[in-house]
Amino acid sequence: MSSPAAAPRRRVATLTLNPALDMTVQADGWQRGEVNAGQAMQIDAGGKGVNVASFLADWGADVTATGLLGDGNPEAFETLMRAKGITDAFVRVPGRTRVGVKLVDRTAQETTDINLPGLHATPEALALLNEAVSTLLPTHDVFVLAGSLPPGVAPDFYASLVARLRAEGKFVAVDTSGPALRAVLDAPTLPHLIKPNVHELESALGRPLEDETSVRAAARGLLERGAHVVAVSQGEQGALFLTAQESVRARPPRVHVVSTVGAGDAMVAGLISAHLDSLPLGEAVRRATSFSLGTITRLGAHLPPRAELDTFAAQVEVQSA
Repeated sequence: MSSPAAAPRRRVATLTLNPALDMTVQADGWQRGEVNAGQAMQIDAGGKGVNVASFLADWGADVTATGLLGDGNPEAFETLMRAKGITDAFVRVPGRTRVGVKLVDRTAQETTDINLPGLHATPEALALLNEAVSTLLPTHDVFVLAGSLPPGVAPDFYASLVARLRAEGKFVAVDTSGPALRAVLDAPTLPHLIKPNVHELESALGRPLEDETSVRAAARGLLERGAHVVAVSQGEQGALFLTAQESVRARPPRVHVVSTVGAGDAMVAGLISAHLDSLPLGEAVRRATSFSLGTITRLGAHLPPRAELDTFAAQVEVQSA
């Protein structure tokens, strides 16, 4: 008797409209308005969708990265994608991709971000991006729309793309903030997965979420309108994860924080990998939190070995909420 054919491998596409070269400067104990000594610096290809693709590739997922990338300085992005086996489907646009500065203070265990605006997106560039997405539709099952929108892109860009992708039967995750998140949450069709932090959710909904009861109520409202998973990160308190059937809180163990850059992107990647593996919510939460923990213990959007991730996952406290 012949063995059954293996199920086709599911593919993920991430979209980053506003990528950045992340310049991470370690400056322990730096003081505002003073001359400060730095201990180290590194430059990484970044942007939320790029980071998600990097984490997923480290996990072993089949990932394509698309979006808008300046043709004046693409080398770091191209090197990252080659090294990790990420399919490069970026649309090159004239100019240089922006630089984002991350000031890491290990003494205070804090990271200060300085984000510059991205390249202006022309109608021609957006038309090419639309063609790139159309090319990916037949071969990709999951789409992650992540990060801010550069100048020239309407606030409802993600909202419109969510409706298009869901109509094609794709699983869609969104991680953004500001007017873009507000437009996504106001739209008739919501993504399957939404991952704001509590402050981003408050801003998008236009009301304070003063306690966990109000956060849960806001998340349930999104679930009732068509979202499948809502993950609300709350810093050191952990994160709240809700589906229509259950809600849990994940409390991470204390670890030595090197940099918080990319922690939220790692959580998205962990949730996407859990979706690919059809994990129940509790296991998905442990994996997503382990991705975040693995990230904040090092610089750059890179996962530690699986054994280390498994150790972190085992230490995550998951409670019904």
